[in-house]
Amino acid sequence: PGAFDQAIEDLKIHVVKNAGETAQSFWLLTEIDHWNNEKERVVVITDTTLLVCKYDFIMLSCVQVQRISLSYIDRICLGQFTFPERSLDKPYPLTQRFQCLKTNTAVTLKPVTVQTGHFNILFCRREGEGLRIYWDNLKEPSALSRWNPWATDIPYATFTEHPVKNSTERFSAICQMSEFTAQLVRAIQTAQSKNPAPGKTSGVVVLNQPLLIDTYTGFMSFIGNRNKLGYSLARGSVGF
Repeated sequence: PGAFDQAIEDLKIHVVKNAGETAQSFWLLTEIDHWNNEKERVVVITDTTLLVCKYDFIMLSCVQVQRISLSYIDRICLGQFTFPERSLDKPYPLTQRFQCLKTNTAVTLKPVTVQTGHFNILFCRREGEGLRIYWDNLKEPSALSRWNPWATDIPYATFTEHPVKNSTERFSAICQMSEFTAQLVRAIQTAQSKNPAPGKTSGVVVLNQPLLIDTYTGFMSFIGNRNKLGYSLARGSVGF
């Protein structure tokens, strides 16, 4: 919690105040990108913007900020994660090489010794529920963007609860998805009533539906998520 308090102060000074915005709440969540990679994020709800911040808790510095105007958010979806029918991220009977063990909302993997012909296939289903925020319902990601793991023009962001959620009462509060969703919806409604986006109808639709992660192999995310590469952790003499 001490490092998170430092993150709040840094973001207030370098992001919120410099932009002339008022921070309403700070949250510690896990972002799931379109390639199923987990990324630790500090999420800030201001009076006009949703800030998705990559914060280095080892060096205590803000590395990257994505700004999403609340006036342009038109849809929020809540639900279980799903994968395409032929995705290797989706387990199949008798060919599963790794068993999924649910720890809070995170997924850990345990190897098993099932043989499947000449191929070694790595995959695991993501458990738990998530939240997806859309801010341009007229824009669909291009095929190039969907197949590019570093694409930055995806018109939505997907979140789930951080693995430390149940470690302390403080973390339980700042990682709580239901309260984050409720505060975000209220902030969007207020922002859109005061400053509606040009050419868009005011109001945000909240839906309960599965969240599709459109990946088919899952090898990169398996390696990254298993080793927590998207989280700020001390790894020997290096933290990243």
